[in-house]
Amino acid sequence: MKAKVFSIQGEEVKHIELNDDVFSHEVSDGAIYYAVNNELANRRVGTASVKTRGMVNYSNAKPWRQKGTGHARSGDKKSPIWVGGGTIFGPQPRDYSYRLPKKVKRLAMISLLSQKLQEEKLKIVEDFTVETGKTKDLVAVLKNFVGTERTVIILKDDDELIRRAGRNIPWLRMLSCNRLSAKELHYGKHILVMESAAGNLNEFYGIQ
Repeated sequence: MKAKVFSIQGEEVKHIELNDDVFSHEVSDGAIYYAVNNELANRRVGTASVKTRGMVNYSNAKPWRQKGTGHARSGDKKSPIWVGGGTIFGPQPRDYSYRLPKKVKRLAMISLLSQKLQEEKLKIVEDFTVETGKTKDLVAVLKNFVGTERTVIILKDDDELIRRAGRNIPWLRMLSCNRLSAKELHYGKHILVMESAAGNLNEFYGIQ
């Protein structure tokens, strides 16, 4: 399939050939769901922790004798039913991360690229950089395509200048073409793909 290529002024300049297997694939909502959940789970720190009755620093002595007081029997003040006692089945430090099958992850990425193109939220832009590395110069370019909605730029290489210019823009995310993020693509309102990055995506995700 063919797609329009825009200049940094926002004008259509030419067309580029895109791989149908990547940008015109049937969208799999299930694969997208699993990929986004996987990324969110892998980012979890998992440091939540509470003390069980065995961890509470308290006396082991019985608060009163077993019989004859009229009170219910009690073993120690570390019991979960006492104020200051331990917690039953509370969270403990754990690792939430897990591996997603490569085929599912690949299907999620091409589904997201195809979906955004079908919804006209994905545009191919001629390769550019921000030689000054200044945020205002990058914002001037982005104004020709987007407002202040959540935007993702897919780069071919790890361009330090454009990353420096964009790191202060709260609604902008930058991804390398070989390290896409399902979460960022899914929630991005606008996807700008560098022309050279589009070629790399054709080859990388076009391989069966």
